[in-house]
Amino acid sequence: MASRFLAPLRRLPVLLLAAGFLAVGIAAAWQAPAFAQEDPEARPWSLRDLFFPRRSERLVPPGQIGQPQKPKHKPKPVVRKPVEPPVTAVEKTTDARVILVVGDFLASGLAEGLNEFFANNPAIKVVDRAKGSSGFVRDDVYNWPQEIAALVAAEKPAAVIVMMGSNDRQQMKVGDERETPRSEVWTKAYELRTQALAKALAGTKVPYLWVGMPAFKPSKMTADMLAFNGIYRAAAEAYNGEFVDIWDGFVDENGAFVSTGPDVNGQPARLRGDDGINLTRGGKRKVAFYAEKPLLKILGLSGLLGAAPAALPASPSPPGMLMPPAAAPIPIDRTEPMALGDPALDGGSELLGATPPAKPALVLPGEKLAVQGIAPPASPGRADDFSLSPKSQPAAAPDKTGALRP
Repeated sequence: MASRFLAPLRRLPVLLLAAGFLAVGIAAAWQAPAFAQEDPEARPWSLRDLFFPRRSERLVPPGQIGQPQKPKHKPKPVVRKPVEPPVTAVEKTTDARVILVVGDFLASGLAEGLNEFFANNPAIKVVDRAKGSSGFVRDDVYNWPQEIAALVAAEKPAAVIVMMGSNDRQQMKVGDERETPRSEVWTKAYELRTQALAKALAGTKVPYLWVGMPAFKPSKMTADMLAFNGIYRAAAEAYNGEFVDIWDGFVDENGAFVSTGPDVNGQPARLRGDDGINLTRGGKRKVAFYAEKPLLKILGLSGLLGAAPAALPASPSPPGMLMPPAAAPIPIDRTEPMALGDPALDGGSELLGATPPAKPALVLPGEKLAVQGIAPPASPGRADDFSLSPKSQPAAAPDKTGALRP
């Protein structure tokens, strides 16, 4: 009988716990809209916080409830690269010598680099007549072999610089057919068009430079540019031009493309854009650096810096002023240079392997005695020294008694 009355009492804790969970769920569902509108931090603690922790208490270690969470990672400081100041060019003279730059968008970068190089030279002016989308393939966009003579006649340059080819990796229309890039027919037609431009430049009687293409980020494009440079070199050398190879300035020691490398001062710098095609300011300056030396040679300024003003002729003396007599040349005593391979530096005048001069044989005293029977000379004063005669004794003088004393 007792067990029948005790059985419901044993289930009572389980029923109470289930009722508690049900009440908490109903309260949470009923109060959810109100809690969404009030500040969760201002709400007093309740049984709901045991199952639904507040947002500020989530993922917070014990003992730090209510404290603001610190960010796990500190924000990286923003490093701003120093901006190079723009180059201010001096005003050019009216009779400044013109350098005409033609080609595609890379030629425009070359012109910017040359402008920076000649910024302080009022006697040199760089004229950029490049067409960014032009090339040899799309002669319908701009036909360089036909237009170059008119450009030279209009600008009257002292030198012309050509740089193009980056837009030519596309089909070429030869006759009525469109040929694939680098095919046999395409290559033959491309060679004829480059030769036509070189021939037109040679006909203007103006010295010109042909700057080659650099390496690019796409490997297939780099291979094509390497083949194009061979065509440009052949065309320039066949028609009195000079080819300027810039390839080594934009690749590493293994011949692979690099976007960062030494600038004209030998310091590491970014040379190419993120696309691996366009040139940065340092890259433009480096392309111009390769063209500076042959260009100064054409202009007759190979002994001067490009940034220095051209030497002015000496002004004549005013009439009636007597010029001082020319001073006599000062003799300069110069030491003749000596080659590092001069035998005199080693104290000898004979080549290796030559027979040395004969020297007298050295005979030791023991060898003289044993072989020749000649004894070495005795030491002075020794008993066997017979080389000296006995010393003469002085005559004895008589004493007062008349006896002789020694």
